[in-house]
Amino acid sequence: MNLKRNKVLLLFLIPGLILYSIFFIIPTINAVIYSFTDWDGLSPDFNIVGFDNYINILTNDSIFLKAMGNNLKFMLFVLIFQTGFSLLFALFLIKNTKTNVFLRALYFFPTILSSVSVAFIWSFVYDPNIGILNTILGYLNLEFLQQSWLGNQNIAIYSVAVTQVWFHTGQMLVIFVAGLQAIPKDLYEVANIEGASRWQRFRYVTWPMIAPSATIVMAYTTIQSFKAFDLIFAMTRGGPNYSTEILATLIYTTAFRSFEFGYASAESVLFMIIIAIITVLQFRILRASKVQE
Repeated sequence: MNLKRNKVLLLFLIPGLILYSIFFIIPTINAVIYSFTDWDGLSPDFNIVGFDNYINILTNDSIFLKAMGNNLKFMLFVLIFQTGFSLLFALFLIKNTKTNVFLRALYFFPTILSSVSVAFIWSFVYDPNIGILNTILGYLNLEFLQQSWLGNQNIAIYSVAVTQVWFHTGQMLVIFVAGLQAIPKDLYEVANIEGASRWQRFRYVTWPMIAPSATIVMAYTTIQSFKAFDLIFAMTRGGPNYSTEILATLIYTTAFRSFEFGYASAESVLFMIIIAIITVLQFRILRASKVQE
């Protein structure tokens, strides 16, 4: 009976496995294969170049290294501020009052917008001549802070990162609220009886209990940061002077503008490895933190 039931359950997995194979496993295998070639993406002929693509990327490709550095800056900024703001807002909006429910929905609203729409909105905000941000700074007599927010190579990547934080903080807030509401109230009552301060209640009760939610938020935020292709492409196209170029936009440029699909495949493989390493490290750090608590 159990064997028959297991066979039935396996039948339900087959459609998902087929789709997963078609849209992920097979393309990934093809990317790995093409990464050892000089295929241009158009002609049926190509040459096997071995590890030349990988060696060139890691030793001679300054643009790839710059894009990776930009990606790490972007990721760290978004990870710190998006996680911090979403957790802070969740702590204030944990109760299911009408006001809090409305504010949660308001903060979540940007998430339902398309990335291109968000890019156009914030491009207008950052416009150095008629943008809202510089206009407000002018009214406050803070002209010395006015910038070409997307034209300054030193701050352009952080300007886009602020947009990403605004875009997805509400989404992460919902995850934290769910985690906070699942914490038993008895734990807080015991902490109060023991005379724990607000910080001690957060450190020894709240944080360990929402560690699973924090793990999801941080892992998802990291992956989002590396996949922010549409936002950056619509706002800056990687400029100025590659200052906002990230790995996703670089791979697109290499493949569809330079028509170096073999080289772009090698970049993609390295891209996947980088994301995997960072995600695994995050899980281990959070797990170790939970164990210590």
